[in-house]
Amino acid sequence: MTESTLLQDYQPAPGLLQDKIILVTGAGDGIGKTASLTFAAHGATVILLGRTIAKLEAVYDQIEAAGGAKPAIIPMNFEGATEQDYVEIHNVLEQEFGRLDGLLHNAAELGPRTPVANYGLEAWQKVMMVNVTAPFQLTKAVLPLLKQAPSASVVFTSSGVGRKGHAYWGGYAVSKAASDNLMETLADEMDGLPGPRVNALNPGPVRTRMRATAFPAEDPATVTEAQAIMSAYLYLMGDDSIGVNGKLFDAQATR
Repeated sequence: MTESTLLQDYQPAPGLLQDKIILVTGAGDGIGKTASLTFAAHGATVILLGRTIAKLEAVYDQIEAAGGAKPAIIPMNFEGATEQDYVEIHNVLEQEFGRLDGLLHNAAELGPRTPVANYGLEAWQKVMMVNVTAPFQLTKAVLPLLKQAPSASVVFTSSGVGRKGHAYWGGYAVSKAASDNLMETLADEMDGLPGPRVNALNPGPVRTRMRATAFPAEDPATVTEAQAIMSAYLYLMGDDSIGVNGKLFDAQATR
């Protein structure tokens, strides 16, 4: 597997993402919400994809209130999505925008933290569907639009437990290892060809609902806020990372 690189000191220009069109999955909460607001603040038109319309609408309102470009909303539950659903996403984006400059795969399912011996098949399949199959299908569907952009970027969300499995992380750890490999496979296929650069970013410990679920005894005040790691996301989505392909990045130093 590709060696990871720490990415935390990048200083983005204010208009770094001006006029770029960026799709963010899991945009209604946590890192996805913060990334959407940050991308919009740096000039992007953000397409908010998630399963809870009320949360997406709240992010939409925040972007508009801050003076950002008018975003778009795509409600979608990856658990039950069909291949045709992804085709329709492509069709809508092609009609409305004609291209896609960025894709952030942020949505994820934690699943149960339990020994493999106790892991239920239904829970396993749900985690794989959201964390692996959905990014595969979505990337495949919008790849023609990414190829229409002059310097598109696809960013997968990595995790430390995907690089080295740990007890009780089960489906989530396995799914993140698969996600990293999917990134490397796609990046290698795109290398030297017209199309997006493809990388993965491990956000590290961040104060989100998923983190609180995974570590219920942890003091939230000791965990980094999402806003503090946004420079890494901006680097990978902005043109300063042109030519960077197939790499694993860490947004924070390992504790």
